Amino acid sequence: MAKRQTDGVIDAAVGRRIRMHRLARGMSQTDLARALKITFQQVQKYEKGTNRVSASRLQQTADVFGLPVSAFFDEARISQIGSDGLADFVTSREGLDLNRAFAAISDGDVRRGVVRLVKAIVKDAANAHANDLK
Repeated sequence: MAKRQTDGVIDAAVGRRIRMHRLARGMSQTDLARALKITFQQVQKYEKGTNRVSASRLQQTADVFGLPVSAFFDEARISQIGSDGLADFVTSREGLDLNRAFAAISDGDVRRGVVRLVKAIVKDAANAHANDLK
């Protein structure tokens, strides 16, 4: 049977969600591996999407996190759209830290100001890069 272009995309998205939930709880890969009674290398493979997570292992993982299994699929289809690296960033330590800090800002005007600031930084960096190429 021919391999479809989407094979592995959902596995990778589920793996990113496992990583995101693990990091949000401050767990190491070793901590999660111990809870699941597997090696940390296997957790690495799940998170990278190298190995598929079986239904029973996904249920175990959900139980460890206190989540429904659906939590690993909520945005699986969204994160396969586009290749801008957004899903990878959001599930990184920096992305998680940034999201936590941003979510802690209660003033809507301040939040919008932060977004404008970041967009301005990106625009300036892009312009500087373009000037360097001239």
